[in-house]
Amino acid sequence: MRPTTGKRTELARWLEEHRPARIGEAEFEALGRALAPVSESYLRKLVRESGVPLDAMVEGVRQGSFDELEASLLRFQDEYEGGDAARRAAVRRVVITSKEHARLASRNPERRREKEEMILWMMTWLENPPLFAAWVRLRRGVQVNL
Repeated sequence: MRPTTGKRTELARWLEEHRPARIGEAEFEALGRALAPVSESYLRKLVRESGVPLDAMVEGVRQGSFDELEASLLRFQDEYEGGDAARRAAVRRVVITSKEHARLASRNPERRREKEEMILWMMTWLENPPLFAAWVRLRRGVQVNL
């Protein structure tokens, strides 16, 4: 019988050995070193599937549904508002990368309309993160008391 040495197995071993309560940026970097070579996007996918809670910067901007996107951007708003200039720049880079991924996905005619709306949400977040929560409630048709 051959031993299983795939990245999922390596991740499972690392999680068993370290037993993190949640995966933050330091743990994510350690995983990247432990599972090298592995792309950041694939590692992010694996840790999302692991079931271990993730910090916002590790989880990234989720685009599986509008509910996921809203929740992700609201978590990033908290990260942004609580950070210094360097942290704010890092948060913006993650959202910009996610927006570019959505732009690429919008080339598919079957997903174009959905992804264009998601791009609008991310562009709105990038233009004014503190305003996003109120804007998204209005966009989704929920009454907002301003």
